[in-house]
Amino acid sequence: MFRQFRSEVSAALADALAELGLPADDLGIERPPDDMDATLASSVAFRLAGEVGAPPPSVAADVAEAIDVAPYDYLAAVDTAGPYVNFHAGERYLADTLEAAAGEPTYGTLPDRETSVVVEHTSANPTGPVHVGRARNPIVGDAVANVLEYAGYDVDRHYYVNDAGRQMAVFTWAYETFDESELDDEPARDRIEYDLVRYYRHGNAFLETADPEAAEAAEAEITDILRGLEAGDEETYERVSEVVDAVLGGMKACLARLPAEFDEFVKETRFMRDGSTDDIAERLKATDHAVYDDDAWQLELDEWGIEKNLVFLRSDDTSLYTTRDLAHHEWKFANYDRAVTVLGEDHKLQAEQLAAALDLLGTDTDRLDDVIYSYVNLPDGKMSTREGTGVVLDDLLDEAIDRARKAVENRMDDRIRDDDLTDEDVERIAHQVGIGAVRYDIVSKQPAKAITFEWEEALDFEAQSAPFVQYVHARCCGILSEAAAAGIDVPSDAESVDVDAGVLETAAAKNLLREVARFPAVIESAAADLEPHTVATFTREFADAYNAFYRECPVVTADSDALRDARLAVVAAARHTMANALDALGVDAPASM
Repeated sequence: MFRQFRSEVSAALADALAELGLPADDLGIERPPDDMDATLASSVAFRLAGEVGAPPPSVAADVAEAIDVAPYDYLAAVDTAGPYVNFHAGERYLADTLEAAAGEPTYGTLPDRETSVVVEHTSANPTGPVHVGRARNPIVGDAVANVLEYAGYDVDRHYYVNDAGRQMAVFTWAYETFDESELDDEPARDRIEYDLVRYYRHGNAFLETADPEAAEAAEAEITDILRGLEAGDEETYERVSEVVDAVLGGMKACLARLPAEFDEFVKETRFMRDGSTDDIAERLKATDHAVYDDDAWQLELDEWGIEKNLVFLRSDDTSLYTTRDLAHHEWKFANYDRAVTVLGEDHKLQAEQLAAALDLLGTDTDRLDDVIYSYVNLPDGKMSTREGTGVVLDDLLDEAIDRARKAVENRMDDRIRDDDLTDEDVERIAHQVGIGAVRYDIVSKQPAKAITFEWEEALDFEAQSAPFVQYVHARCCGILSEAAAAGIDVPSDAESVDVDAGVLETAAAKNLLREVARFPAVIESAAADLEPHTVATFTREFADAYNAFYRECPVVTADSDALRDARLAVVAAARHTMANALDALGVDAPASM
């Protein structure tokens, strides 16, 4: 409904400007300020004031007078507020919104676009437990994939496994060289990646402190592993895979707690073993941009505004990560219409070099998008795991659940106790709220902005946090359950809702329905811009609208059956809207809190 209403506003405004002989290249249509009672507004008068030679309020009045609302289904009225032209939706708009959302559990899902998208995210090197500083990648990446799916795209989620680099060669060598009795510590958790990471750390420490002769011998073994992978040696591949697959198994278990799950784990060695990396190297060598310098083949990328050359082949003809990633991306574009990659800010240059090289190779890079994010810090500062220090994601999630459990127990007032909230309920809510708080706090920020995770803000039931918006869904479920328990018919999923929306006389009910109507357009915009944080912003605005409705509009005890049924339909519509908005963010929607 909102998308159609916006289209009607655009058409009506463009026609009015044409009638006035004014340019319609920028209509300035936006969500109105909170103190304006309108569904949409236009700031076009600001742009036209200089051209017309009149103050913006006067221009706005002329434009409003020229608009004809008669041809439109939803556009009912136009007026002005100072320099703004305000557009008002009519009763049919609210009635259709209520009918569309109240009985439709998939409300907000857009039609199939028949376009396939692969979203690659996380792709952390399989060297040990997932680290908090990298937690933004699976959280943002999963939300990007969810939003695209809601917007009608056919989405696959991929994890690109770096199983061919030096780190994995060091890991494999260390695992095969050292006995567990030589390790300094016990595993921090009873899960495989916590066990095996000790070998990786011990191996790095050995290389840094061993005498020159021992270090040289170790480096020779590590080099042999790298060369074996490059040559496609099956035995070497199996040796490395034993470590990689074991560590990945543990990392999957950690990521599943968020949850962040994947359709495929694509190994880097795949593109070495099938010959596509060698093919890429030969094609790059043949370009005018290839130079051999400093004992390596490089690409000069000045034409793309990139000063740093891309090294794609060493002097011994072994490839580099980016060379293999080029082959990986050509494979993506052979199988998908679009490719989206979620990357940390430290990979920004690499992403630019990759795009330039793909362009040089003839790939349509308009099909490639990157989402660049800054890292998550805890209040104590930046974190690092290379020496075994810092905070792992498992610890953060455990802490979140513990803190949420205490917060829930502290909020168990007499009303909640009367609901017979069991220990199992408390534990369920603690997981939903705790992990939801982590996800929501991280995904709600613009990815490019560095953030410091603060417990007090993330778990504040009163502030605009995960618990604040989750509570809206719980309240909706509570009202619907209360009505059903009283023998009142409540809207059921996938059934047409037949109520009289015209009895919804309060501004709070109408404002809430306008927010419901806006949700599909929020999904569409978030998918187009790859900005799931805008869905989080919507949930906070939606929560404000719902809470106003909750305060002002009693539902089960409404003054008439018709009003009660209409308000129950509004609650059902709000429940579907919030549930799906949270689902798009990867946050659970608790039925009770």
